[in-house]
Amino acid sequence: MTPAFGDRLARAFAKRGRLCVGIDPHAHLLEEWGLPASADGLRSFGLTVVEAAAGRAGIVKPQVAFFERFGAAGYAALEEVLAAARAAGLLVIADVKRGDIGTSVTAYAEAWLTPGSPLESDAMTVAAYQGVGSLADAMALGAAAGKGLFVLAATSNPEAAAVQQAIVQSGPRTGLSVARAIIEDVHSFNQEQDARAAYGSVGLVLGATVELADYGIDVATAGERTPALPVLAPGFGHQGARVEDVSRLFGSLASGVIVSESRGLLSAGPSGLADAIGRRAEEVRASHG
Repeated sequence: MTPAFGDRLARAFAKRGRLCVGIDPHAHLLEEWGLPASADGLRSFGLTVVEAAAGRAGIVKPQVAFFERFGAAGYAALEEVLAAARAAGLLVIADVKRGDIGTSVTAYAEAWLTPGSPLESDAMTVAAYQGVGSLADAMALGAAAGKGLFVLAATSNPEAAAVQQAIVQSGPRTGLSVARAIIEDVHSFNQEQDARAAYGSVGLVLGATVELADYGIDVATAGERTPALPVLAPGFGHQGARVEDVSRLFGSLASGVIVSESRGLLSAGPSGLADAIGRRAEEVRASHG
């Protein structure tokens, strides 16, 4: 039987800690690394990050958009990076932010979460603009394959606040913010799957640079549930969030937080990246286990 993603995440936490290294080949980083702005440059960049992260961190998160802009050649490079990361024993979260309804969202999940798929990852980020219920088939597919999803809930871009802070006007989540309603829907799915698990297999994306109370999320109580909610938390390092503030920022949700950092590490360059990842991983372990 394939282990659930939540169980695999717990093992990654125990073995390598909670640091997630972003694979974000920005144009300026490719230039700083002396790599061409091409699919070959992306391939070299991604494989270098994988090599540096292996044995030092437990999770990587490729930002798919940077590969997608080079079309088929970019996707071919991404396939190599994904395969190398998983072969190195890293959990791979594909940052694709897909969202749709019916068979369309199912097809996205099949692309990124099906064992043996060229784009196979261990988890993917998804958007619930059409409602968390629209992701039901994708969540079920992930659960069957031992894969995970991370649903956008409270993101760090200021443009999102008007939608994510809006109050639900009808249905069982009436009166909650959209962000809080997403939390409740995700928790319900995880509990239905296995209420006794340490971590659910569907998690949330909560930005580390936002004030969660502004989104109707009481961090003192939001994480008081079983199984614990995995939280992919971008915003550490370059964007300003500090590792030592995880408990203050996330409160009762802190036990499931994945500390995601990209540019702050990648700016160390190919020669300094392994040391930068090793140091940050130790800082995360020291501050949050």
